[in-house]
Amino acid sequence: MLFDTSGRRKHVVRVVYAILALLMGASLFLVIGPFSLADLVGTSGTSSATKVFDEQTERIERRLVKSPDDEQLLLALTRAQISAGNAQIEVVSETEVPEITVGAREDFERARATWNRYLKQADEPSATAAQLVAGTFFRLAEASTTLSEVDSNVSDAAAAQRIAAEQRPNVGSLSTLAIYEYFSGNFAAADKAGKKAAARAPNKAEAKNIEKQLAEYRKRAQQFAKQKKEITKAQRETGKESLQNPFGGLGGATGGSLGE
Repeated sequence: MLFDTSGRRKHVVRVVYAILALLMGASLFLVIGPFSLADLVGTSGTSSATKVFDEQTERIERRLVKSPDDEQLLLALTRAQISAGNAQIEVVSETEVPEITVGAREDFERARATWNRYLKQADEPSATAAQLVAGTFFRLAEASTTLSEVDSNVSDAAAAQRIAAEQRPNVGSLSTLAIYEYFSGNFAAADKAGKKAAARAPNKAEAKNIEKQLAEYRKRAQQFAKQKKEITKAQRETGKESLQNPFGGLGGATGGSLGE
């Protein structure tokens, strides 16, 4: 079902689109630990790159048939599937949000399933992989088809980012976690992560800058939460079972940069 764009509900939809557009615009500048947007998306969206990653994925999957619980193979498969998806993302320019293709989303969904299998086997999950996965889950939120899927994917992004922040706490990992937690509705956890990020800033000026930027994200997340409630109410009134994802058409990436 699509959003009802008549009357009061039309205004609600416009507000949600505006909030998410702000989030996506800021996402162009995010740095999470050792990964930049270019690292996550990649610079080659060619069919040859996709073929290479697809072949790599197939090789790992064949090995997993014999060792389905192999922790390292599951981790390697997760990375390969994300790489295959990244290779299919269409990057127009450095100043525009990349477009997620259907094929990229399918690979990301496969990576989600593999990551969950990996977590069941790993006593101490890879922090580096967790950051990569977190960004991918957030990208999936942007390609979701309902608000419930958006919420689920952002929540998963926060969960993965927690792993990275716990193992490698720094300004980048903690500020990114704060942003994901805010948009997951976990304000207390986000505030806590934000304070830790500011505490790790190299100087007072940087700490204040982090606090200022995170305060803005908190405000946006509060607006987003409020508008979601209005949309949910409108949904119940009309009896519709699903809503079109307001991320649609905004492309894919992650939150906003607070530096490293």
